[in-house]
Amino acid sequence: MSMSSGQLEPRPASGEITPNQHETALVGLQSFETLILDILAKSGLPTSGILVGVEQRHVLMESTSFALMRLPVDQRGQASYISKMIIAGSVGLFDAALNYLWDETVLELRKRVVNFDLQYFYEVAEKSDNKRKDLKDEDDLPKLDDQKLLGGCREIGLISDIGFQELDLIRYMRNWASAAHPNQVELDGLQLANWLSTCIRHVITLPYDHITAQVQKLLVKVKEKRLDDQAIREITAFFVNLPPVQADPLASGLFGRYTDLTTGPETLDNIRRLWPELWQKVSDETRYNFGFRLGRFRANGDQDQAVLARQLIDLVAGATYLPSEERAWELDGALNDLIDAHNGWSNFYTEPPIARRLQELVGQHGDIPEGLTRKYVLGLVEVFLTNGNGIAHNADSIYRDLITRFNPQQASVALRSFTDSAIASKLQQKRPQEQWTELLGLIESKLTARNDRELLEAIRAFPSKPNLLARDPGIKVQLKHFSG
Repeated sequence: MSMSSGQLEPRPASGEITPNQHETALVGLQSFETLILDILAKSGLPTSGILVGVEQRHVLMESTSFALMRLPVDQRGQASYISKMIIAGSVGLFDAALNYLWDETVLELRKRVVNFDLQYFYEVAEKSDNKRKDLKDEDDLPKLDDQKLLGGCREIGLISDIGFQELDLIRYMRNWASAAHPNQVELDGLQLANWLSTCIRHVITLPYDHITAQVQKLLVKVKEKRLDDQAIREITAFFVNLPPVQADPLASGLFGRYTDLTTGPETLDNIRRLWPELWQKVSDETRYNFGFRLGRFRANGDQDQAVLARQLIDLVAGATYLPSEERAWELDGALNDLIDAHNGWSNFYTEPPIARRLQELVGQHGDIPEGLTRKYVLGLVEVFLTNGNGIAHNADSIYRDLITRFNPQQASVALRSFTDSAIASKLQQKRPQEQWTELLGLIESKLTARNDRELLEAIRAFPSKPNLLARDPGIKVQLKHFSG
């Protein structure tokens, strides 16, 4: 039926919306806009710059249809925030539309966490033992900020590294360019539609990869009943080709479950039988972290949990990974607190006192326990790069001071920090890119090894944005020369 008849085009059998339906809807919206803006003007309220132009809305509506093609029809009935996003976008409120899109993304991520293994997720996502005590069930998920939700989902394999970077950019834009906070950022229709496509592709419809699916089955088996010898052999065979990036969060999850005082005896038996084989695949950084957690249990008076933690460490003759002094776990806790403050609101006020505490713990010579080296350097690089919105000036001078205390080994880790997903994600933004250039200048004189200096030259000569460094074939070849 033609548009001149006053009726909409019939919807095709596929459930997709036709261009003519878009045109008809936008004509109606333009009339509605004129009416609303006239009412605002007569009320003495602002009308300029309130709504995005009709052309951009048209781009959004057309592009949205292509994005929705990835979302199965049977799943669309649950996507209420996508409906709200499209409605907000159609009337020209793009900042509100972005907010609704992020709400849908967070909702879907939480669903995936609950359907996977909530306790395991909490063990991996929340690094603070004290804060983890308050995370019990699904109702506690909102206690985790969006950064921890994204990071935890990446660590346990619910989203990919590339998906994490793309979603983290949307999170950043939601924080600083949506209706969540006052801003003057202009969004366009194609951006919104592309972000919708990203959320559908990397969250809503993303299937588990093989390893993630196997980990889920393993977690169910471990807590379901006491495993027999055949089941133990099957699971430990799965550990053989497990890389540290998957072994580390699995070990952290099992460690947390073992030291949970509510865990039953059958599950404790299962973990003890699996632990020695899994330990062989765990990175030194994670092994040291178990020692730090033992130290924190003791410091906090959680003696029963300390006993359980020591059982697992003794089971694999891991005494070498115990903290040699109290300063080690204090440093670890300060790093966790600093990252939490950096990713939270009002970070300009909350970061400096924690940065000063870290500076005191590090000492004049910058001595860091071996097991904390990578975490310390990456954490310091992350906060130095800023959150993309501005520099915490009262903390920045401290970060620069600590970076100047790097030894050659620590400077080498900082040079290669672009391979870390969280760092690479930050390097998509302008201000962190500027800080990255500053960082290279601060560590240049500390890079004594030939491989380090050659890599520095290649990084400075790289023609594209630094968040893409780890994907460059030439850079990848140079990275193979480093063992740690």
